[in-house]
Amino acid sequence: MLNKTLNIAASPHITRGISIVDIMRNVVWALLPVTAFAVYAFGLGALMLLITTTFSAVLKEHVLCRISRKESTVSDWSAVITGLLLGLTLPPGLPLWMAFVGGAISIALGKFAFGGLGYNAFNPALVGRAVLQAAFPAAMTTWHPAFLPDRFSAFPAATFTLPFMEPAADGYTGATPLAAFKFERITTETADLALGLISGSTGETCAILIILGGIYLIARNMMNWRIPVSILTTVFVMSGTLHLTNSPIYPSPFFMLFSGGLMLGALFMATDTVGSPITPAGAWLYGVIIGLLVVVIRLWGGLPEGVMYAILLGNALSPHIDNLIRPRVYGTTTRENSHASKAFIRTTRQQPENAPGDGQHRVDLRPDHRTDLSGYAVTDSPAQGRSAGESNLQGHSGNGHKKDISD
Repeated sequence: MLNKTLNIAASPHITRGISIVDIMRNVVWALLPVTAFAVYAFGLGALMLLITTTFSAVLKEHVLCRISRKESTVSDWSAVITGLLLGLTLPPGLPLWMAFVGGAISIALGKFAFGGLGYNAFNPALVGRAVLQAAFPAAMTTWHPAFLPDRFSAFPAATFTLPFMEPAADGYTGATPLAAFKFERITTETADLALGLISGSTGETCAILIILGGIYLIARNMMNWRIPVSILTTVFVMSGTLHLTNSPIYPSPFFMLFSGGLMLGALFMATDTVGSPITPAGAWLYGVIIGLLVVVIRLWGGLPEGVMYAILLGNALSPHIDNLIRPRVYGTTTRENSHASKAFIRTTRQQPENAPGDGQHRVDLRPDHRTDLSGYAVTDSPAQGRSAGESNLQGHSGNGHKKDISD
């Protein structure tokens, strides 16, 4: 005779989950090889730049949490990721005071203005970079060659420029491969682009390390692989078709893939789970739109690079894609699905910025709320024994199998 009592509890019935801190920490680990290579390629200037943007983002988040009388959220690593990503998108010789301002803007305008963790409509790092691009266009388009012989013994001349003073020129500035092709029709070897033997932003150099970081996150089921695959495939197909029609005017598809910030943006920024769609079909459409915009801006726009604007526009379209492609909630009929899927989308769009996910399983990250497997928020209680930040992002059921809530 069994003497055990069967206790029936409210969902979610979770036996093993991945916390927000775990995801954020893994994203940082995936970015470390790219960060280390950036310092190796550009030296002390890149090191100080990355330290400044990361410190600024973490400090701003802590200060805003205190002003809002909330517990500081700097320990969840999200501000660290924002600072790192911002630094990797900036020129290595950018004045440090501009980098500091960019980190503060990324958190204040790109994150807290929308409500904080999980509510931002746009990728915070790209918001900060967009503001810097508009405010300081000359400094943001001044590039330094990689592997200068004195990069570990001297800083770029503009690094310690005082606020609102004109940065000094050091005589080493030059064009990026994209700018050289767009304005002078000068091509760069694909191997140099893939290995990072070029000038450009701090983190847009070694595409191979960026791809390896993305593969690591995909293997850990912490990135929606559909988004980078759809972006890169769209860029390859569209640019390849144009190249076949007129190769002197249009660059090769491999040049388009490995040049600029496409790899970093596709793998670590477009996959921001707050700004990207939550359904598999929506993720494919979202990636195709970003890929098309990248090619259009690069080839026919006034700027040589278009990844930042393409991703921000994709973030703006993401809610509309979710409304257009609605998942059928499990157990509902077609007629019932319209109302139920709206509730599903409304309660599952809350995710931390810069934390790639699988595009199918979302949780409500607002304090004191949790999301069950049907997509409806429930209130945490001490008896449940898990915090909201430790909700299962993988949708595991009690027997260890995944449940597809988008079915």
